[in-house]
Amino acid sequence: MILICGGAGYIGSHVNKQLNGQGYDTVVFDNLVYGHQQAVKWGKFVQGDLSCMDDIEEVFKCNAIEAVIHLAAYAYVGESVSDPEKYYFNNVVNTLNLLHVMKKYNCKKIIFSSTCATYGETTKVPITEDMVQNPVNPYGKTKLIVEQIFRDYEKAYGFSFVALRYFNAAGADPEGEIGESHCPETHIIPLVLDAASGKRPYIEVYGADYETHDGSCIRDYIHVSDLADAHVCALRYLESKGESGFFNLGNDRGTSVLEIIQTVKKITSREFVVKKRERRTGDPAMLVGCSQKAEEILGWVPKYADIETIVRHAWQWHENAEF
Repeated sequence: MILICGGAGYIGSHVNKQLNGQGYDTVVFDNLVYGHQQAVKWGKFVQGDLSCMDDIEEVFKCNAIEAVIHLAAYAYVGESVSDPEKYYFNNVVNTLNLLHVMKKYNCKKIIFSSTCATYGETTKVPITEDMVQNPVNPYGKTKLIVEQIFRDYEKAYGFSFVALRYFNAAGADPEGEIGESHCPETHIIPLVLDAASGKRPYIEVYGADYETHDGSCIRDYIHVSDLADAHVCALRYLESKGESGFFNLGNDRGTSVLEIIQTVKKITSREFVVKKRERRTGDPAMLVGCSQKAEEILGWVPKYADIETIVRHAWQWHENAEF
């Protein structure tokens, strides 16, 4: 039985679907603050909170948990700056609660949802796992702290872990069963799709004077189903007694904000207003990751690498969303 903490969220629900499709039995544990119970269409659902040790212990007491996939976290960068205490308690302290119960029940395999935000503002691309980590906001700092905690738990208690450093998750389930729904929404593709569908009057582009080919920021977008598949690969890797490690998950290529907008217009055949604004503080011109390590060691091969496929799947979900 695999426990998925945060399995009712965007990425977690796709991980849950992939695991069940590969024959794994799952328990989804989520407090539904940002997750959607409707997205838990596979496995068993338990509503609970990692801040409550009794909630965690009940799951382990009632289920033979062999490994944990930990995606439960707050992930709004701006909010982490204005309210860091909320992030340190939720992302760090609650992870310690989870690890405490795992240790008690001798469950010592964990796959962690980390982030490229642990690298901070880099000047070199593509980003590789051996580059200096210097996060510039509390969100990124909480993820880096947890990565360091895993190192200590491995040495002291024999834990095995894989920390997956995501770049920009995007798209939706190709079969249209689940997709992306945040409140508030901050991700660029669903925001642009909202403009295309008339749910918002325009889309804003922050910065059109970067040293990129079209002046807008370039980011590395990875299909959420490919992210989910990476978790399956990581689980099998730990099951085969692979060594603990840290892995980037990206597309090894970049797409600019203006290219996203043009792709949405092409896929939807709709026009909408685009307003260019000043740059936002702390937004680097380009963030692109190298995923060679994950491909070579975990055997992970992304299936949906092109941005048109990512946008097409997102639009399919966006037009028929159930939640």
